[in-house]
Amino acid sequence: MPSPTRRTRLVQFDVAPGRPADNTARMLEAIRQAQSDGVELLVFPEMAVPGYLLGDAWERESFLRECERCGREIQAAAGGTAVVFGSVGLDWKRRNEDGRVRKYNALFVAHEGRFLGPSGGPYPFVVKTLLPNYREFDDSRHFHDLRKLALELDRPLRDLLRPVELNGLALGCMLCEDAWDSDYGFSPLAALAAAGADVLINISSSPFTVNKDRKRRRVFARRVAALRRPLLYVNNVGLQNNGKTVFTFDGASCAYDARGGVLPAGAPFEETVLTLDLAPGPAAAFGRPLATRGDTVAEIAGALLYGTGRFMALCGAERVVVGVSGGIDSAVVAALYRRLLAPRDLLLVNMPGPYTSETTRGLARELTANLGCLGVELPIGDSVALTRRQVDGCEARSADGALRERLALTGFNMENVQARDRSARVLAAVASAFGGVFTCNANKSEATVGYTTFYGDLAGYLAGIADLWKTEVYALARHLNTAVYGRAVIPAGILDIVPSAELSAAQDVERGQGDPLVYPYHDALFRSWVEHWNRATPEDILAWYREGVLEEKIGYDGKVEAIFDGPAALIRDLERWWDLYQGTGVAKRIQAPPVLAVKRRAFGFDHRESQLGATYTRRYAELKASLLT
Repeated sequence: MPSPTRRTRLVQFDVAPGRPADNTARMLEAIRQAQSDGVELLVFPEMAVPGYLLGDAWERESFLRECERCGREIQAAAGGTAVVFGSVGLDWKRRNEDGRVRKYNALFVAHEGRFLGPSGGPYPFVVKTLLPNYREFDDSRHFHDLRKLALELDRPLRDLLRPVELNGLALGCMLCEDAWDSDYGFSPLAALAAAGADVLINISSSPFTVNKDRKRRRVFARRVAALRRPLLYVNNVGLQNNGKTVFTFDGASCAYDARGGVLPAGAPFEETVLTLDLAPGPAAAFGRPLATRGDTVAEIAGALLYGTGRFMALCGAERVVVGVSGGIDSAVVAALYRRLLAPRDLLLVNMPGPYTSETTRGLARELTANLGCLGVELPIGDSVALTRRQVDGCEARSADGALRERLALTGFNMENVQARDRSARVLAAVASAFGGVFTCNANKSEATVGYTTFYGDLAGYLAGIADLWKTEVYALARHLNTAVYGRAVIPAGILDIVPSAELSAAQDVERGQGDPLVYPYHDALFRSWVEHWNRATPEDILAWYREGVLEEKIGYDGKVEAIFDGPAALIRDLERWWDLYQGTGVAKRIQAPPVLAVKRRAFGFDHRESQLGATYTRRYAELKASLLT
């Protein structure tokens, strides 16, 4: 029988990816403190030693040996405290399916100078059963899982998924995805409970996504209440990336009692510990009833500020240049950075061109004054005119003169020249002179359909708001004014003015002319293409339109009839943006800066795509013909 209570501590700490020695030093200090405090069970996150999102660094055997060495240091330091932590488990005698050394995403229990594995298992560590391969996760690229191991050993999976016995206490240990088992054919949670686990432990490395923690707590609370077992959930904080997408980790560690009550470890995005006297089994009752509130713009703002600050530190960036147009996107980006930087380390640059209005120039100056940072206005008219003189009308010829072609810059070409001149020339030079980096201010609406310019407004060291739809950028602006700054640092005029690139006479904001997007509708449409779990296509859009449920299906709070004069107009608009989303938009996203992810599907390695060109199903063609006739 397990003892009545165990002094238990959950450690939510900032795991530095790719730095096992640094992480281990932090863990050893936490172990010493726990021993001083009489803690009997100490729990760290998944992959606490190496970090999680490491790309193909897992292929370097010297890195693996370093992780193994760190694990032995923790093993030696544990003493009478049972230390649960995540790292890579290695079997140097076996191979992965790629021919490299066998690796497992593993949970270790160190106690009294040795590692404790599941009873009857082949290793002195717990092997992750379910490896996620969706969104940013790519676990099976590098790790062997318990299901494959059971098949390889010709043993029932349940025989390998057993509790770890610790002085009369049966620990049901699992890793992250093992508790998100509703879509799998096997439930590690249920198997561990059936095998006699007194306490369930889930160590995770789970990135922040809007409303994910609410869903996790709802799912976990329901499961532990049904199983009548307490569960300890430990996640890390910090920042990790897979090259093209940057993820924040909010922690959200907590303990669940056997009724499904929750005891949080502390605030999100903060290093913290939770210490409790854990009573194993169905008698455990220490948590509070589950709160059901979803994430709001405040949580999004917190994630953006946290992630941006951490990414700056990762890049070694101490000074930042923001190109401000007098529009909403650059204003929000500037306001976010002002919360992270001293006034002397933030420089706002307004670059008026041939079609820039006095209104937006004035708004850019007002924003700079409100933020109290450095500012400068650098017109691009002369350089744009120089490019036109150099290129427009020049003749290209072959060496023998037989081939000749005269080049011409169209109005559309000149729009791109302006955008590239601002970023590739002015902002890059200013950032270099300032000793800093410059930002990419693109939002998700623009990124979806490539409404950005190669090497122009698509450039920058980080696309910090590129996981927010345009309508969400406006909501964030209002939140920054009211809740973060407590005053209107983003001028009301920026919130009120029509969104416009101001790159041609047809985009005159003072005449109410702006972007070719109806953002409330198009944000909802694009969201259905990108973020819906079962992502929509033009076939779905036309089917829903014909059935009269389009607004409901895409979440548009309006009527499409108020935007489009019949099906022909809706179809023209749909095909215009779908062709761009699947066409040049893909090419631009592939070359875009990394995106700071906060939503359920961010561009980059979270939203994997190939350059295939726009395609339509035969069913779409049939629906289109039906609607048009």
